[in-house]
Amino acid sequence: MEKEYRQEIRLCGSGGQGIIMAAIVLAEAAGVYDGKHVCQTQSYGPEARGGTCKADVVISSKEIDYPKASRPSLLLAMNQASCDTYFLDLKPAGLLIVDNTLVRKVPMGRVAAIPFTQIARQNIGREMASNMVALGAFGYLCKAVSLESLESALMDRVPEGTQELNLKALRAGIKAAKELDLCALPQFVGDDDEVM
Repeated sequence: MEKEYRQEIRLCGSGGQGIIMAAIVLAEAAGVYDGKHVCQTQSYGPEARGGTCKADVVISSKEIDYPKASRPSLLLAMNQASCDTYFLDLKPAGLLIVDNTLVRKVPMGRVAAIPFTQIARQNIGREMASNMVALGAFGYLCKAVSLESLESALMDRVPEGTQELNLKALRAGIKAAKELDLCALPQFVGDDDEVM
């Protein structure tokens, strides 16, 4: 019998950074391709471009009765304001992943810091691809979905003509995450979390 789990994930950053698109790809990878129960919600203010936004993805082994992440075990912060705003919601044993191109001050001692925006600029030629760089690293580090499912969901969801660029960005993020010193990261709770 499969162990029951509920994994709460939050992605946050500025409006216009592609946070919502990254969350949709993650949710579709989990639900459509990995066959898990999943729910994705999003929140952003009237200043959709530039203001802080967040998207929650809940992945579960059984039907989901509450769709939002009340205490995420995984938090991806793409800018300083969103990191400052949402890190307090993170479970104590959770994993904080930040874009250290834009997040200079981290509120926790141990964190996965990867320069997503810099990687997108240098390797892809477009800062707008930083969301897919982040999603690749996030997928590799958190193991919430299979990397094959992430790639499939990305290819289905991103606009026609941008698939190869976005796939290159996703793979650049995976590569960056593989190069991290994983021993320096906190023990990730992940699927062993208690079911809520």
